[in-house]
Amino acid sequence: MKRSRRIRLVLLGGLASGTFASCSPPPSISTENVYPNNHHVPGVGYYHAPFRAWYPLPYNQFDAAQQRYYHGGQWDAAPHESITNLSSPTPEAVARAEIVRTDVKRSGFGSSSRGFSTSS
Repeated sequence: MKRSRRIRLVLLGGLASGTFASCSPPPSISTENVYPNNHHVPGVGYYHAPFRAWYPLPYNQFDAAQQRYYHGGQWDAAPHESITNLSSPTPEAVARAEIVRTDVKRSGFGSSSRGFSTSS
């Protein structure tokens, strides 16, 4: 009997810690952080380390219909070859990424004033 109670406590503890971990906000994107190739940020895209920015498709994704590879925002006949697989994004890439990312919940004044109208 004691053994089953311990198991329940461990399972409940695991569930609780997972719940609290999901409540913490995702880390901010920064020029001081280093990101690996194809690091994905919801709403932003995939990080292409050699190009130091995010793009909508993974680095060197192959399109069989076009017979082309995607990298750095364009399609090419050959995959991009680079020894860079970790880098820090440019300030411009960080600014764009922070604006469009969808993994951060933002609130504002928009929802509190809906449904009210003024008449004169």
